[in-house]
Amino acid sequence: MRFFRDKRVFITGGSSGIGKSLARQLVASGARVVIAARDQGRLDDAMAEISALGGTGRVSGVSLDVGDELRVQAAAPQVLSELGGLDLLINNAGSVEPGRFEDQSSELFDSLYRVNALGPVHVTRAFLDHFRNQQHGHVCNVGSMLGFMGVFGYSAYAASKFAVTGFTECLRQELLPFGVGVSIVFPPNTDTPQYAYEKKNLPAETHAITRRAGVLSADAVARATLRGIARNRIAIVPGVGARLTWTVHRFAPWAMRWAMDFELRRAVRARRRQQPTPTAIGDVR
Repeated sequence: MRFFRDKRVFITGGSSGIGKSLARQLVASGARVVIAARDQGRLDDAMAEISALGGTGRVSGVSLDVGDELRVQAAAPQVLSELGGLDLLINNAGSVEPGRFEDQSSELFDSLYRVNALGPVHVTRAFLDHFRNQQHGHVCNVGSMLGFMGVFGYSAYAASKFAVTGFTECLRQELLPFGVGVSIVFPPNTDTPQYAYEKKNLPAETHAITRRAGVLSADAVARATLRGIARNRIAIVPGVGARLTWTVHRFAPWAMRWAMDFELRRAVRARRRQQPTPTAIGDVR
């Protein structure tokens, strides 16, 4: 995309999945990109892979835990120096751990909130003065479809992503007078290493509710995200199926809840039928 030629971009969570796809497409478009991730080894591998694909842009990296506000503040000058400024910030880093609420500890909630909800807050705060002073730029927060609707088995994750949605809505208005655009992306299920891990740990009820949901490639989500940013869209919803869900949930949320509850009740009935009938005392088998 010509829009991103010579743009200076910082992407958190850039060593895999959507973040790496975003970096790859931006470098191919001629952007200068810094990617951040916690694992230095995976960060090095991602930079080598992106550089090997060529393109007129370039990529570099910084090891960073977005949940650590002090480290984020310390890394911001390094990022600005490396890029010579900043035009686009993409808060993509995130983590997910599905499971029933009754089985999820307060420590797990804290962990997901620290990365998913506070991560974008820490990183945006670190570059806030830069964006306000230069009077242009764009901040894009990568949320989730679970940032506008809840699904069985995702209480901690959805709560953290709902927080990102609220933060984005407020940030958009606060930065509007400074000429800085703000977007949020609501990706559906996306074929990433994180999603592969997630599928192995889904409760049976979640499988039943989401079994008809499609899966997009990370590249498709990245393309839709960049198109949305270039058009200064506030809400970016990649994929036809996701946009249909977004529209139904927005205008007829009762219909979406009815459909999900129907699948949930059917899964619960099926599970109960499969359970053995308790043997009465004295029965001979």
